[in-house]
Amino acid sequence: MSSKLEPEKLKKRKSNFSRRGFLQGVGITSGALTTGILETEAEAQTGAKITGPGEVQITLQINGKPYRTSVEPRTTLLDTLRHRLDLTAAKRVCDRGTCGACTIIIDNKVMYSCTVLAVDAVGRQIQTLEGLSQNGKPHPVSQAFVNNDAQQCGYCTPGFVMAAKGFLDKHPNPSYEDVKKGLGGNLCRCGTYVGVRKAVMEAAKEMNGAKNG
Repeated sequence: MSSKLEPEKLKKRKSNFSRRGFLQGVGITSGALTTGILETEAEAQTGAKITGPGEVQITLQINGKPYRTSVEPRTTLLDTLRHRLDLTAAKRVCDRGTCGACTIIIDNKVMYSCTVLAVDAVGRQIQTLEGLSQNGKPHPVSQAFVNNDAQQCGYCTPGFVMAAKGFLDKHPNPSYEDVKKGLGGNLCRCGTYVGVRKAVMEAAKEMNGAKNG
């Protein structure tokens, strides 16, 4: 007896298979794939309210002021600062959370703004380089960077200044080695590390002097 199917039987078997029949067989229909059903199921399971995918209204507290804008939930805080709020000090360089050019301070913690979603920053205190100067006077860290030529192309400088400010807030009396380790999350492609570290040491003395004075 031949193992091959006869032409008529083969034709009949093919006719019984269809893409629609397969989907129905595994319990998946086009209606079950709608965004609304998936969102409802997700909300029921997690208790979290689903937003998006379109733009949503948010208010961010930046440098002590409220900024209201609209963003898609997937938009990073870095892109929101630069493209929606015209706060361009934080730079988009690697966009992968490795170089530190986009460093800002959120709730007194130094963070890469390219790794934070704007919607997740709502209700938190955000500080950028634009908010460091007071009454037109540069912050001691910013001034120390100028005094020690701690910048060349400038792309990494805002991130270094913010990282240094955040570091000194928690370590007001650092050693040179402390500064070296404390700023290890920021990269300078121009190699101005020596100037940066000297600047941070100078800023520490200046800030401590202001406190003691």
